[in-house]
Amino acid sequence: MVLHTLNAAPSSAAFRDCLKLVAPDDAVVLLGDGVYAALEGTAACDELRAAAAALFVLRADAQLAGIESPADGFGLIDMDDLVALTERFERQLAWY
Repeated sequence: MVLHTLNAAPSSAAFRDCLKLVAPDDAVVLLGDGVYAALEGTAACDELRAAAAALFVLRADAQLAGIESPADGFGLIDMDDLVALTERFERQLAWY
């Protein structure tokens, strides 16, 4: 079980590398430019859903990007929720 924090745009190599390693028991938190992967109808959104991991979007970063609500299957979290996730997952990988 790994917590992936993805701060890279869907068009980046880091995004592609992250997708290769995400497993169903993992969680992915989108932040920074990564929040654009939570837009409904995008290939990035579909690819993340196909990974079958738990998917989250940092609310503050989504709001800054003009994303009022992410696609279905992505939970909106705040910093307290992110801290709780870091406590739940022993291993973490940061992608940027």
